[in-house]
Amino acid sequence: MKEYSVMIYQEGMLGSLIFGASKVDPVKFSRFLNEHAALGWRVVTMEKDIRRMLLLWKREAYVVVLEREAASGPR
Repeated sequence: MKEYSVMIYQEGMLGSLIFGASKVDPVKFSRFLNEHAALGWRVVTMEKDIRRMLLLWKREAYVVVLEREAASGPR
């Protein structure tokens, strides 16, 4: 049986407030993915999203769907 998790990865608000828009840092995003991979998760799919913040600023985000084998045994 599989277990799924949907996560939204986005940078903090500071870059958007200072520069008007914020993009995802590839180093931090890689660290985020590797931390979850170490817990047995694998990326099934992801989609880039531009999210509005306070109506004026934008920031880049990723919606990530993760999958792993569910732990066996009673819950």
